[in-house]
Amino acid sequence: MKRSTFLRYLGATALGTFGLHHSLTAPAAEAQGAGLAIQWFGHTSALFTGNGQRILVNPFRALGCTAGFREPVPAVDFVLMSSRLLDEGAPSPNLPGNPRILFQAGAYTLNSRRYEGIAVPHDRLEGRRFGMNVVWKWQQGGINILHMGGAAGPIGLEQRILMGRPDLAFVPVGGGPKAYNAEEALAAINALNPKIVVPTHYRTAAADGNACEIDGLDRFLSLVPGEQVTRISGQTLTLTAANLPPSGPRFYVFRDPV
Repeated sequence: MKRSTFLRYLGATALGTFGLHHSLTAPAAEAQGAGLAIQWFGHTSALFTGNGQRILVNPFRALGCTAGFREPVPAVDFVLMSSRLLDEGAPSPNLPGNPRILFQAGAYTLNSRRYEGIAVPHDRLEGRRFGMNVVWKWQQGGINILHMGGAAGPIGLEQRILMGRPDLAFVPVGGGPKAYNAEEALAAINALNPKIVVPTHYRTAAADGNACEIDGLDRFLSLVPGEQVTRISGQTLTLTAANLPPSGPRFYVFRDPV
């Protein structure tokens, strides 16, 4: 994987308790102006651009549920990964440059901005099958972001406090052995009360039919009011703090990039 640097250290609970974090430097990115631009790559992967930072979350390899998607290879400053599984923690060897890569729970300061990784189980067996999933929390372009990756375990009181109330939450909804199903996702959303929810980790036309054991999006959408759902015509979205809905949740659905 070229020269990408993997950063390991203490878990989020200890860091949150004692106020400790690592401070890391990275190449300065070109200033992007106010707001947050999101580019959707499918499954749980997206590029977040704002405040002069370009952050890729959950790059994947094209197989299984992501077989028909193009592997994301944008130029970025940082990569955040929910795990080391191939559908959410496998940067392409063609990813340009030498971006910092974070994949373990903890608190980091990158270019004077704080990123927090919060551990939750990646299965319904307290992590005994697929280990722990890292939920990433940060602020960018004036937006409080929470990316839940492939969370499968319920949100406990301590985790809820650490996660806070996000403006924008990316929440897995497709079920299977290593992520929330529709009902579990809705319970997590009700606990967190975000203003905007982007459902992720659901079956699409990109899936290899023999190697993808998750549900499509319709089951989840059947549980939420239709008037709260906005379907985006492409794979990009720009948000500012000023145009966030005053309350939520609102559900934004990207068009599949296939």
